[in-house]
Amino acid sequence: MHYHTEVNTSRHPYHYSISLALLIAAGLWGLFWIPQRALESGGLTGGWATISQMVIPFLILLPVAFWRKYKGSSFGLDYPIIGLLFGAGIACYANSFLLTDVVRALILFYITPVWTTIFEVIFLRQLPRYYRYITLILALSGVWIVFGQDGFIPIPQNSGDWIALLGGIFIAASAVRMEVKKPEGIFPILFSFFFYGGIFTLVQAYFLRDVMGSAPSMDSWITMMPWLLLIAILFHLPTNVVILGAPSRIGAGLFSIIILFEIVVGTFSAAILTDELFGWREILGSSFIILAGLTEIIFASNVPIKKE
Repeated sequence: MHYHTEVNTSRHPYHYSISLALLIAAGLWGLFWIPQRALESGGLTGGWATISQMVIPFLILLPVAFWRKYKGSSFGLDYPIIGLLFGAGIACYANSFLLTDVVRALILFYITPVWTTIFEVIFLRQLPRYYRYITLILALSGVWIVFGQDGFIPIPQNSGDWIALLGGIFIAASAVRMEVKKPEGIFPILFSFFFYGGIFTLVQAYFLRDVMGSAPSMDSWITMMPWLLLIAILFHLPTNVVILGAPSRIGAGLFSIIILFEIVVGTFSAAILTDELFGWREILGSSFIILAGLTEIIFASNVPIKKE
């Protein structure tokens, strides 16, 4: 088995622009707790908000899929593996909070860069370059400093822990798959994500029905529907366009490092808008994560073409 120490293509001509767009998208996800709390206060408790946020974007994109089919293009379900893996990752991440402590869920999910590197070695036969070890140490140290106040070793202890861990594995696998498959066009991969991911979310909800509780009342759905539509159009669709389009263009490794910026924005925004703790751990850990992202962006931009 032959391994490469360099990636199979030179960097994308819009490497920095795509990295910046992904950074912004990840940052917006760091603010997503705000509408989530609003939806919860409106009656969409448990994992019901997660279900609605997979189903509604799919329904919005459905007329476009029919139009594409009418015009002779594919319906849009071309990437079942990517859609299922990424959708499963998001669903596991969101629903893990129902079954375990928030801190444990975040740490176990956000060791994603480790899984991405492992999958790159296994499936891309690509050995990590020297700077990846630096970024992994910085990124994981940052996550640990921010969330590891209790000093626990990130080993799954309950079902919620395992779901969070699986979520990170699924996201890493989908990113590597996108790097290998290199999807053509963003609509098919976006539509596949909401369709296949939505199916996974519904199946998972069935098995988690005991912790999800009863379905929200019809009044809650009617009251929250305008907000759900706005969130789908202004948040889910644009951010997922960037997130799903990034791995094939900048690489799964860099992708998995940049998405950690969600932690930075989430930590700072929670400190500003709520009474949550913000001290030296949050500042130092966030600095490590930012430094890891910048290191990976800069060094990855100088990777030469692979030599056989």
